[in-house]
Amino acid sequence: MSEFAMLAAALAFVALLCVALGIVCHGLSRNQQRLLAEQAKRDAVRDARIKELNKRLDAYLTGSIRMGEELHELRRVVAPLPDKVSQIEQRDPNSLSFTQAARLVGMGASVDDLTQSCGLSTAEAELISRLHRPKTQ
Repeated sequence: MSEFAMLAAALAFVALLCVALGIVCHGLSRNQQRLLAEQAKRDAVRDARIKELNKRLDAYLTGSIRMGEELHELRRVVAPLPDKVSQIEQRDPNSLSFTQAARLVGMGASVDDLTQSCGLSTAEAELISRLHRPKTQ
């Protein structure tokens, strides 16, 4: 074979390798583009989920803050009640109706029971009932 023929064959082989390499590179490029598109979709789903979870967290935090404020307000309202009951009891020392009513509430008596058996007004019976009601867990 002549030197020219060998050079032409080598050149043809190199050209064939370049074409094959180009095809492989093109395939890899398309595969990478497909993978990037899939990753972008997954990222969008993840970002939407994070945004939704942030909204939920904000709602829970807002609710917790409101609940804490309301609990603080309830504590403020309820704190003076034992003193008020003591004052009411001291106002009429000859009557044991408030002490008796507290015991009855502990045994499960209703407001109506207290008004009938202890001679308390409905407001007094409700106050005693709320103060001495057995705590539930």
